[in-house]
Amino acid sequence: MTSVCAAEGYKEEYCFVYGDEAIPYEVIRKPLSEGEKRRITIKAHPNCDVVISAPQDARPCDIHEAVMKRASWIYNALSEFREHLKFVHPKEYTSGEMLFYLGRRYVLKIVEDADTRPTVKLTRGKLLVTLNHCREDKTEQVRTMVRRWYEVRAEIVFQERLRELLPQTTWVEKQPEFRVLAMTKQWGSCSIKGSLMLNPHLIKAPKECIDYVILHELCHIAEHNHSEKFWRLLTSVMSNWQEVKHRLDGMAELYLNE
Repeated sequence: MTSVCAAEGYKEEYCFVYGDEAIPYEVIRKPLSEGEKRRITIKAHPNCDVVISAPQDARPCDIHEAVMKRASWIYNALSEFREHLKFVHPKEYTSGEMLFYLGRRYVLKIVEDADTRPTVKLTRGKLLVTLNHCREDKTEQVRTMVRRWYEVRAEIVFQERLRELLPQTTWVEKQPEFRVLAMTKQWGSCSIKGSLMLNPHLIKAPKECIDYVILHELCHIAEHNHSEKFWRLLTSVMSNWQEVKHRLDGMAELYLNE
């Protein structure tokens, strides 16, 4: 499962000081799967949460030591996310707003034309929404049209990328089924039977980020957890996945904003 942010199991809350800032973090205890190495992993999420995953019997002092070794990285990651959050405001769906599609920014333009049917299309750096009549809830009207346009484009592009990537994933016997479903905490998931679920907001990201999520989920068909074997498999089909994941995580708040 590729997560926007994840929190499950038993949590503990701690804090460390870096410079003049006190930075809180949560610890999630998890049982080890067979063959999985003992490790403490640290994630800084786009909403500025810091989450530590640790084995159930890891000592708090060992967890704190691991956090302090990455204190500079955590601080810099949070600073970067905060810069992004300055530009995250609830969408009003009015002309002039900025929207994303495949990693590029487009200006939303809304026009009214009683002689045409309602449409949404890209044209000359703009996402053009044409209304044949305006209701009182114009914002919701435009939001619904834009959301549906994203979902349709996501179905088409995800299907194309899946077909393009499958030859690399030799362990996948046939093209898996997938469906598009808006989610707030996941970019995608893979069922035990190998069916994929992909977040339509992902269509706002560059194709390389879309490929990363699809490949991540396809790797789960062979490896159902995030074991060492899973990460080796993912690296074999996308050597720079960590860099791509960082790009996607860094823009998550903007892509998920609607």
